[in-house]
This record gives sequence, C-alpha cells and structure tokens, in this order.
Amino acid sequence: MLERAAPIGVFDSGVGGLSVLRELQQLLPAEHYLYVADGGHCPYGEKTPEFIRQRMVAVAEFFRAQGAKAMVIACNTATAAAAADLRERYPQWPLVAMEPAVKPAASATRNGRVGVLATTGTLQSARFAALLDRFAVDVTVLTQPCPGLVELIEAGDLRSPALRGVLSGYLQPLLAAGCDTLILGCTHYPFLRPLLAELLPPEVVLIDTGAAVARQAQRLLAQSGLLSEQAAGAVRYWTSGAPAQFAEVLERLGFAPGQVAELPK
Repeated sequence: MLERAAPIGVFDSGVGGLSVLRELQQLLPAEHYLYVADGGHCPYGEKTPEFIRQRMVAVAEFFRAQGAKAMVIACNTATAAAAADLRERYPQWPLVAMEPAVKPAASATRNGRVGVLATTGTLQSARFAALLDRFAVDVTVLTQPCPGLVELIEAGDLRSPALRGVLSGYLQPLLAAGCDTLILGCTHYPFLRPLLAELLPPEVVLIDTGAAVARQAQRLLAQSGLLSEQAAGAVRYWTSGAPAQFAEVLERLGFAPGQVAELPK
C-alpha cells in the first residue's frame, strides 16, 4: 500500500535529471525525493535500447525497495527505450516520463522552423518519430544530435571555451536554417540556458519539458491520493559512478550540498 509520506524516485543517466528535480521541488516542495544517477553508464545516448531497458528495470526495483510511491524518468533517452516496458511491468505504480517538447514548440514557432538538440538515442527512437508524425505536420523540424555535450555537463562544465565551441557548432546549422524555436531534448541541456542566451539571437525561443513533467507528477499523485501533506521534503542521492564527483557537480549546478551514496550494482 503506497503512502502519502513515501518518496518519489527520480532517475537520470547522470546529473541532467537534476533540472527536472528542481522543477519538482518548486512545484511539490513537501515531497521527499530519491535521486538516482546511473553515472557508471552515462551517457545513454549511444547505448542500445536493450541495455537501457535492463538498467531501468534494475533502478525501478531499487526505488520500489526504497518504498518509492512513484517514479519520474528524467531522461529522454531512457524514456524512449524503456518507459513502455516499465508501465507494463508496474501498471499500478505512478510513472512519469519525458518526451521532447515537439507539441509546444510547434505551437510556439512563428516561422514554422523548429530545431531539436538531443542525443542520438532520442532522435533515432520510434517515440520521437511518433511525436513528429503527431504534432509536427505543419512545421519543419531540424534535428541536431549532440555527442559529447552530456559528458561536458557531467563534469560540471557549463561555460568553458571548449563547451562554447562544441555548442556553437551544434547551433550553427539550426540557425542557418532559420529556426526560431529550439527544443532542449535532453534533461542535461537546461543547465546551458545562460550560455545559450549568449550564443542565440534574442528572438529564438528555448523550450524544455521539466515544468510539464512536474505538473504531470502532481496530477498523477493527486489522482491516486498520494500528494504529501508534510511541511517540507528532503532529497537523498545515489550514483553508480563516483559519489564524490557527483557531490561536487551537484554544488556546481546550484544545489545544496548533499550526501551521495553508491548505487548497488
């Protein structure tokens, strides 16, 4: 029996899902959170769907063993590979997943040209293709895979000349094509908003789905009668990578210092 005071599990391949955790904490500050980063296998963008599904089942079982009342897959690549499988395995467990914001971007664009920054895994997924078929009929969508970007952010690099050069190279073809709206199709990328503001013309609109995911989590928990009634919640962290490195990057990204445990293999 799930309880209101039980925590919410939030998962990402690395630190990117912290951008979603921040939105969850702002909307649902009374909730307790369990954050798991699969840093030992990050990035997911080049991993096979089968490998990601296996990892996601392991993480889901870990969350359930910790008593989590819901799970948020704060990773677009993991959503594309494993969300359907997890929903089938745990039909009574509230599960919130990510997807690139094609629908809101199609509504926001003024000239009908939308760019997508995402991992290779997300862009090659059937889920992404279905989003284009459903919501991008009347707009032109240009996709840009961004290998290497996640690794830089995982290291806490948000402003270096190397990052600026890599990001500028990915933006150039989208700007040359006249995109006036850009989808941040990986949960790591919202941490680059300050740098993107320097590299993009002011009229270009940036869209990500962190706030929408938080609202969906709120809706599902409310429907199940599971919204917390506490005054304030807390966060516990695990990683399958290096806990000390994760703790350091956590602070670089603007989060309060926290204890980080090693995720059981």
